[in-house]
Amino acid sequence: ATTIRRRVRAELGLPISVGVARTKHLAKIASQVAKPDGLVVVDPRHELEFLHDLPVELMWGVGPVTRERLAGIGVNTIGELAKTNGGSLERLLGPAAGAKLNALAWNRDPRKLETQRRARSAGAQSALGRRPAEEEVFVPTLLHLADRVATRLRAKSRPGRTVTVRVRFADLRSVTRSITLDQPISATAMLAEIAEALVRKVLVDHPHEKTISLLAIAVSHLEKQPGLQLELPLGLDDDRRRPGTRKGVARWTADRAVDKIRDRFGWEAVGYASVALGLSRSIPDAFRELAEKEL
Repeated sequence: ATTIRRRVRAELGLPISVGVARTKHLAKIASQVAKPDGLVVVDPRHELEFLHDLPVELMWGVGPVTRERLAGIGVNTIGELAKTNGGSLERLLGPAAGAKLNALAWNRDPRKLETQRRARSAGAQSALGRRPAEEEVFVPTLLHLADRVATRLRAKSRPGRTVTVRVRFADLRSVTRSITLDQPISATAMLAEIAEALVRKVLVDHPHEKTISLLAIAVSHLEKQPGLQLELPLGLDDDRRRPGTRKGVARWTADRAVDKIRDRFGWEAVGYASVALGLSRSIPDAFRELAEKEL
């Protein structure tokens, strides 16, 4: 953990917090306690002592709504949650969530750590600080994120059918939108346009939000696709976003040419004109390669 923190500080110039514990859930909570720039190791002999004094909102699945519901019955710490009757929790939160939170409050987390699991999705995000929710801000950012994600999908020949975007506003509240497509995609511009449409929908649904602090794109339902299924030239309105049309194939072919140039001359050798190429430096190549190995 110390080595990881030192490497991230040296190569990215960023502080990170790390939690070490016997279970995945407790390690996650320890990393939250360690923020903004620390390392917390939970001794297996004192797990419940550490856990039960912490606020309940640090737990998995406890957002603002659940926190308010729990506060309504006098539950503010994880220890108070652990001592709450299981039936009361299930009536308040539902059977599945109530049983899950009760188990986690006693640090019962049977999930195993799978180090060789194949990724089920590929994603990227960009923290923007406090930027206006205007297209000159989110359009190039989405294209940059789509470039990162789609490049990884093409490298592994694993296009995806579901596109999800996440928009975080100034108050740190996040909103997600997703769409599942008829065919899997891996073309950069195609992914960027679909993500842009989803972000615009978020902004229409939240007209009072004028500031964006983070944007994220993820592609899931990945498929192992040996070839591209071509479509008849029907002249549909969304031809540009359908991978099997003439326009779709042209976009994918252009991306593959970009991939070959980057493989030979580096990531910054070529890119989309509407995106500052310097943005790609936010993630060193060594870290990109580590991420791609999991796909």
